[in-house]
Amino acid sequence: MIKVTYLHHSGFLLETDHGQLLFDCWDVELPRLDPEKDVVVFVSHRHPDHFDPAIWKLAALHPHVFYVLSDDIWQNRVPDEHRGRVEFMDPGSVLELPECGGMKITAFRSTDEGVAFLVEVDGRVIFHAGDLNDWQWIGEPDPWNSDVHAAYEKELARIREMGFCPDIAMLVLDGRQEELYSLGIDEFMRTVGAGIVFPMHFWNDFGLIRRFKELPCTEEYRERIAEIREKGQVFVCP
Repeated sequence: MIKVTYLHHSGFLLETDHGQLLFDCWDVELPRLDPEKDVVVFVSHRHPDHFDPAIWKLAALHPHVFYVLSDDIWQNRVPDEHRGRVEFMDPGSVLELPECGGMKITAFRSTDEGVAFLVEVDGRVIFHAGDLNDWQWIGEPDPWNSDVHAAYEKELARIREMGFCPDIAMLVLDGRQEELYSLGIDEFMRTVGAGIVFPMHFWNDFGLIRRFKELPCTEEYRERIAEIREKGQVFVCP
């Protein structure tokens, strides 16, 4: 069983049998954590809506905390006293940690900044996309949109070819893309698949998730899309 708490924007706390995984925690009060379990804090890239320096406060509050950061984050953003708690990952790298009962992390290239994280822990596969998405925009030149689409397809193909189908996937659903907002999740589900998907990066437009689930393209998988309605909402994934 994994408990998933939606924090804000692209921020989630996942609690497994042996640990706690905190992803892209930003602009929110730091969640209460179990002091008996390890904490691994993930930051997918340097954008200010994903990297919040408040995460360093956890090191003073929690006895067992470790940080995994995208390597686009400048090393001078890490306070000197915490450097021994930090690992940086670039696209394509693989990291194994003893924390949380042992975990393996594979980083995939984002179609914007930084990386997406695929985490194998407690017999589960967890995927946090960061800003990996099919970032096509109305009004952008066709070559731009085609290049972004091809880059997104390439990363999804890599995930599929490596044999991964996440039990839990946190994926971008951004209404700023207007009628193109559904492209990323839809293609992920048709190419890679997931046991349950948590939309994110929807800028507090919670109704966007319901509208997405009502689209005809989601008929085959809409029951696997978690409907987030508020900050702090908790889901239990068997």
